[in-house]
Amino acid sequence: MKKLWIGLAALLVTLSAAAVFQGNLPFLSELPNEPEKPIEDSLLVSPPKQVFLYGIDVTGLHIVEGTVSKNQTLATILSPFNVPYQIIDEIAKKSKSVFDVRWIAANKKFTVITPSDSEKAQFFIYEPNPAEFVVFDLDSMEIYKAEKPAEYRIREIGGVIENSLYVDMDKKNVSLKVINKFADLFGWSVDFQALQKGDVFKVVYQEKLIEGQVVDVTDFQLAFFEHKGKPIHAIPFEQNGELNFFDQDGNSLKKAFLRDPLEYTRISSRYNLNRFHPVQKRYKPHLGTDYAAKTGTEIRSVGDGTVVEARYTAANGNYVKIKHNGTYTTQYLHMSKIGSGIKAGTRVRQGQVIGYVGSTGLATGPHLCFRFWKNGKQEDWLKEEIPPSEPISKSNLMAFQAKREQALQLLAQINPSGEGRLIAEKATYEINGLE
Repeated sequence: MKKLWIGLAALLVTLSAAAVFQGNLPFLSELPNEPEKPIEDSLLVSPPKQVFLYGIDVTGLHIVEGTVSKNQTLATILSPFNVPYQIIDEIAKKSKSVFDVRWIAANKKFTVITPSDSEKAQFFIYEPNPAEFVVFDLDSMEIYKAEKPAEYRIREIGGVIENSLYVDMDKKNVSLKVINKFADLFGWSVDFQALQKGDVFKVVYQEKLIEGQVVDVTDFQLAFFEHKGKPIHAIPFEQNGELNFFDQDGNSLKKAFLRDPLEYTRISSRYNLNRFHPVQKRYKPHLGTDYAAKTGTEIRSVGDGTVVEARYTAANGNYVKIKHNGTYTTQYLHMSKIGSGIKAGTRVRQGQVIGYVGSTGLATGPHLCFRFWKNGKQEDWLKEEIPPSEPISKSNLMAFQAKREQALQLLAQINPSGEGRLIAEKATYEINGLE
């Protein structure tokens, strides 16, 4: 019997020791000689990840986004956020050199940022356009403008004329800026008022994207037009320090004058020595070219020159007359208003805005009547042959031919019947202007 109790005691000691090693006896952890183990570092909570918006650390801050309502001002936007009028007035005055708050417009996005423990706004951010934003720090009174991160891509588009250059390019989602540049480039080589079905266009250009949306065309790179079976190329090449476009034979597409005083538009009436005047109701010569356009459309000087007249008369309405040199003079009639700073003696450059389409004077509707003098005599602008700029020089001929071959290979890859190609990264074309 004594041996039995000794055996049971030994078994109990063995089980107790095993329990200690397994940690299954909670009362043993309460022994006074057992030290408390420290908490491991891996169990500590990590701080919140920093969040940035418009380059501002907004971690833990309260963000309110909105859209400017009609007739809303900086004061009416910020007042609900407990910004004192004195601060609003001060920041409005201080911001004029960066962004005049009087130009805050309806439907534009704004953001207000406040501390989580306060109802008073700390930052106001306004987006005047998709690419830029203006930050107003309402604490430090600092105001600055910045651009959103942008990406660029090359777009290659080809198409066949079925209706008009504008309609058929628009179907391919080509921007108006590219259409206007294309029309200016080929304006002296192609009559865009008399295109034929089956004419072919191809164009390569670079787009700027902000947050996945196209906001601008930053580089017009290469173009092609086939009119009535005749191919015309627009190949960029730098000569004498200036980048211009040349056709496949090395002749410059740049002229002393733009083809049209308006960006791509419709001619409503041509030079006619026996036209029935719609207002005076009698036959009289029409010595100009009429361009139909909406009121407010920008009017461009077709060439460099000096303004000799900028005023109003009962017949011409608001008009500007420009002397380009000893041979050529042009006149722009029926403007809704004359451009800022345009007056007699003002020097203007080719493409500069000199006024806006209207219907002042003897006009039945908004349009531009454009008149053209050569050696003091009014001529038919649409029949005028304007000399081009300098062609490719002999010293540059071999270099141009190499660029031309590369351009021809690229254009040959563009399918006029296809959807076009997007290249996300900047293309590595070896042609001048295609970088």
